[in-house]
Amino acid sequence: MVAPRWIWQHPDWPRLVWQADALAPLLRACQQAQGQLLGLAGLVAGDQQVEEALDTLLSNIITSSAIEGERLDAASVRSSLARHLGLAEPAPRRPTPRSEGLAELTLDAIGQADAPFDLPRLLQWHRWLFPERDQLLPQRIRVGMLRGDEPMQVVSGRIDRPTVHFEAPPREGLDAQLDDFLAWFERSRHDPALDPLLRAGIAHFRFVTLHPFDDGNGRLTRALTDLALAQAQPQVIRFHAMSASILADRAGYYRILESSQKGGLDITAWLQWFLQTLHDSLVQALHRIDGVLARTRFWQTHRSQVLSAEQVKVLNRLLDGDFEHGISASQYQAVAKVSKATATRHLADLLEKGCLRRLPGGGRSTRYAIDAPAGGGAAAIPLTTSGRRAP
Repeated sequence: MVAPRWIWQHPDWPRLVWQADALAPLLRACQQAQGQLLGLAGLVAGDQQVEEALDTLLSNIITSSAIEGERLDAASVRSSLARHLGLAEPAPRRPTPRSEGLAELTLDAIGQADAPFDLPRLLQWHRWLFPERDQLLPQRIRVGMLRGDEPMQVVSGRIDRPTVHFEAPPREGLDAQLDDFLAWFERSRHDPALDPLLRAGIAHFRFVTLHPFDDGNGRLTRALTDLALAQAQPQVIRFHAMSASILADRAGYYRILESSQKGGLDITAWLQWFLQTLHDSLVQALHRIDGVLARTRFWQTHRSQVLSAEQVKVLNRLLDGDFEHGISASQYQAVAKVSKATATRHLADLLEKGCLRRLPGGGRSTRYAIDAPAGGGAAAIPLTTSGRRAP
């Protein structure tokens, strides 16, 4: 008997298996990071929470498209998100069909976690991804419809000698396979034996393997992953962008998908990569929220200080982390756009008021950093498990 080339050719597909012991440390780390993020986010003021959520949603949309090599107009997408969230933008951009559709899709995925995920909803997602009024839409895409009878392959290299990285199941039988997946997705949500984070990773793998559309399968897969994560922890999904972490290891993402789709039914390696990437996104969010809280603590401490506009500008740049190794007098002068004498006077004043501290070193190499205790929220759970990155 000839061995199957693709995982979906196995007689037992889609009965996937994994090694629970190998995944346990990663699962614990992700769960603990989720708890930390939920606790930290609860300390952020309400209006700032909304801003952080907006920035996270924007990052998820922009990076998910960037994974596929598409560059979006970030300002237009942000304006569409803000409008749908009822937020006022200082300089709103005219919404485009593309940005409106992406905003609708993203907000439906994370904001309608309790709604059934059935075929009509999936097809609506595809219509939002490819709005009919978008003049850049390739004519070959069947919008809001499953793909046609042509073979669906992921290829690279020369046209006459392509490298086939993946081939999806044939069109015949796709409807039944997709129905089976959608039924599993709904049923598995209430399965006490399946961890919700593992379910998100399995859903990601199964859906992208089916590749049910002419185009947009990767972006819809990541939206589906966001839906699964929102069902697992609705308060946390608003503050971390997993697509950004996938983009950071884009080559690894495609590599682990290809090797897993060519392997057997054991997807432990894929789930290790998925959980590690999820953990990375949670840690990034922890650091970002911790920075927001640190800025709030700093300005509360110094709310009675009389500072110039230039001093406030430099302090905010430092609080934003723009000068990781501290700021020098010449850098202060450039950022604040003041004379050398004024920069020296401002720095001395900030030292006296306890806003800055002098870092080790002297002379022209003297640098200054924010004088504030480090926040305790972003202490990420370290991962010492092997298989941090799947080959």
